[in-house]
Amino acid sequence: MLIKRFEDAEPYEAPNHWGVSGLRLQGFEEGGPTKQWIGYSQFLPGGGAGPDATPVEKLYVVLEGEMTLEWDGRTEVLRAMDSCTIPAGQTRRIENKSNHVCKMLVVIPYPPEAK
Repeated sequence: MLIKRFEDAEPYEAPNHWGVSGLRLQGFEEGGPTKQWIGYSQFLPGGGAGPDATPVEKLYVVLEGEMTLEWDGRTEVLRAMDSCTIPAGQTRRIENKSNHVCKMLVVIPYPPEAK
């Protein structure tokens, strides 16, 4: 079992993201999860990511604020406690189009090369 305090979370830079501060809550450490990692992202107004896709699925949970999600010509707004699963290979774009910080949890399986 690994207990990791929020104060010990390490910042990380996500590729193709802007206006966001990310912290790795769990993952890539000795005794941590073996199949996925979890991040905590704070998107400033106008912050976002994409458009891009990853070779693994990912899960978003909006904790506070809202995030606009665009894919395949569709648009949805995720609000507090909404979640979505993005399949592997799915191109998506996200943007905080509100005037408030959007706080999200992101759960992503380890890439195959990390095993």
